Amino acid sequence: MINRDRIVKTFMDLAVIDSPSGEEDEIAVDLRGRLEALGLTVRADDFGNLVAREGPETPLLLSAHMDTVEPGRGIKPSVDGDRIVTDGTTILGGDCKAGITAILEAVQSVLEDRSEHIPIEICITRAEETGLLGARNLDYSLISAKESIVIDREGPPSRITSMSPTYVGFDLQITGRAAHAGIEPEKGLSAVLIASEIITRLPQGRLDEQTTFNVGVTKGGLVRNAVPLSASVVGEFRSTNLEAIDDIRARIDGVLTKVRGMFPEATIEDDLHTDFEMFALTDDDPATKRVKTALRSLGLEPTMSPSGGGSDANIFRQKGIGAVVVGMADTNMHTLQEFVTIPDLVDAAHLVETMLRPGGWA
Repeated sequence: MINRDRIVKTFMDLAVIDSPSGEEDEIAVDLRGRLEALGLTVRADDFGNLVAREGPETPLLLSAHMDTVEPGRGIKPSVDGDRIVTDGTTILGGDCKAGITAILEAVQSVLEDRSEHIPIEICITRAEETGLLGARNLDYSLISAKESIVIDREGPPSRITSMSPTYVGFDLQITGRAAHAGIEPEKGLSAVLIASEIITRLPQGRLDEQTTFNVGVTKGGLVRNAVPLSASVVGEFRSTNLEAIDDIRARIDGVLTKVRGMFPEATIEDDLHTDFEMFALTDDDPATKRVKTALRSLGLEPTMSPSGGGSDANIFRQKGIGAVVVGMADTNMHTLQEFVTIPDLVDAAHLVETMLRPGGWA
């Protein structure tokens, strides 16, 4: 039986474990212990992703990720009515420890009830927040399921991601020529100036309903009294319109060609990389239909809406796994105002439990 108090305790216990992307060892040890205590066989692949199983091959993979964004160290969660909140100095880590909590509670419920259920398979990835690196480096030979529910979206579990974009990151490295800023600045070639010429020619923000563009990080120079030798520009663009992706690539190429012509003595290196590709669910998608049926059996009416973010589901679908992303009861994720709604988290656990029951994923 799903236990609300246990859900709250599990989430609170996980939230206080620091697990920023790239530093997941402690949370991985904790989760491995929890999964093994439930009687599951747990393996870690070479990247450190955890895959847990109970029973033979299964049609359904339960998935979440163990890393969190910054500022996510020293989290102090507390219960405020029907919400779990932070103290306002950090994120809460509901993304995606709420998803993990829902999975753990559902599995514990079906196992302790000794009720009939389909074989259990769980994947908890690392480094999801830094370009889905865990899913991209996952050893898929450890996965038997052909469909998956990914508990990793803002909002209640009845919220299903209907569409997720293609994501392209870009890294620009500019090298100019250093000089003393007060004695002989004319001998210098400012990498920061060149970077600014690039940035001001690039689009910014929401370009249309399907497309966004962002310059997220700029760095340049070392001291105030030297013409900066180097600078870097890091950003991203994403869209569910593949023509828009191609157009932006061409626009970046055009900007770099122009600025290289303006500063022929400088070096401008560029690296554009597609971190994940879009997916769009249809009404007849089998996995989506199963999730909707399970939600309705719980009295929850499913809603489909696009997301501007990516998740492990983007990679799973590229690998031939029919993944569906549902809400994990988190609100204002990645902010200091983040909170988890406890009744929604209970519903998420009920959803996973329902899909593990006979006929829940058939």
